[in-house]
Amino acid sequence: MYVNGVGYCTASELTGARPTVGLVHDWLNQYGGAERVLEHLAALFPAAPVHTSIYWRAGMPKRYHAWDIRPLWMDRLPGIYRWHQAYFPLYALAFAQLDLSGHGYDLVVSNKSGFCHGVRTGSVPQLCYCLSPTRYVWQFEHYAAREALPGVARALLRPVVGLLRRWDYRAAQRESVHFVAISREIQHRIRTFYGREAEIIYPPVDLERFAPTAEHADYYLIVSRLVPYKRIDLAVRAFTSLGLPLVVVGEGRDRAALEAQAGPTVRFLGRVADDALPGLLANCKAFVFPGYEDFGIAPVEAQAAGRPVIAFRAGGALDTVVEGSTGVFFDAPTADGLAAAVTGFDADGVDPEVCRRNAARFSVARFRREIATLVTRLVG
Repeated sequence: MYVNGVGYCTASELTGARPTVGLVHDWLNQYGGAERVLEHLAALFPAAPVHTSIYWRAGMPKRYHAWDIRPLWMDRLPGIYRWHQAYFPLYALAFAQLDLSGHGYDLVVSNKSGFCHGVRTGSVPQLCYCLSPTRYVWQFEHYAAREALPGVARALLRPVVGLLRRWDYRAAQRESVHFVAISREIQHRIRTFYGREAEIIYPPVDLERFAPTAEHADYYLIVSRLVPYKRIDLAVRAFTSLGLPLVVVGEGRDRAALEAQAGPTVRFLGRVADDALPGLLANCKAFVFPGYEDFGIAPVEAQAAGRPVIAFRAGGALDTVVEGSTGVFFDAPTADGLAAAVTGFDADGVDPEVCRRNAARFSVARFRREIATLVTRLVG
């Protein structure tokens, strides 16, 4: 089985077991970290159908066309591929109506950040790979502030969010659901919001694409979607005030506002080709990660390329960055806090091979081995 051109063993090849598996994913209308995880799950279980709320065939990678993807009735709703968030109250209903107990599965694997863990499986165990408990349900006020929702909209949505929260909690209490968290941050949220324990299996990172170089340039680097919660504004202001070179890779609705804040040392490259990213990472002085993320694949990729990370001390960065060895943290989520970390950190004193070894903890092979071992425990 191949993922992005790289060959990997299937779960049966790793364990000798051949369980019949069904995959469940929240939605397939955009490509991001959740979909990268799904690709590796699909490679582990190549015969598994993918049950999802919506599937925008034209908007997803062509390699998905070979999969057995089974969208729900929501797939026929008008405009849902472009405006899927507007239909958010319906996802819980759609997945609650999906009964997989009679499909002959030995195991259901859900790749969850929304409501897909709410499928009915009867006595069939469900391995819920939890990217996050549903953010706009359990962290609604933070989400509403981040999306700049008007006060009237917030007031109207709060009762709906309350109903969804109760449904989400009940769905998480089923004995058949076995939670797996992507980081200590998500493990904590599962315990806090659902009252359930979860083991940690870190997401897979394609480390083979990246390698250190003998020398590097003087620019600092960000690779990110340009949206508010990523806090790219902190980096733009910090590097503008410091007069140090910062290269920003990525697109998003904040780009125009960020460019308006930026001084002459900050450059925006927009989207870059996949084959250009390894070189950009290997040649940067350090990678900058200013947001509060559930995990964060980009800092691991930077370390795989031999470069250290300057990160906000929160979330998944606490799992992936080793302070004083592969990077440094800043504590105050402000431009001044980030600037102080940049000026106080000797990026050239970090050993690229130490970064590389740390990144190896998040390899694809490790992810697949740990998932396969857990599957064996759940289904024998």
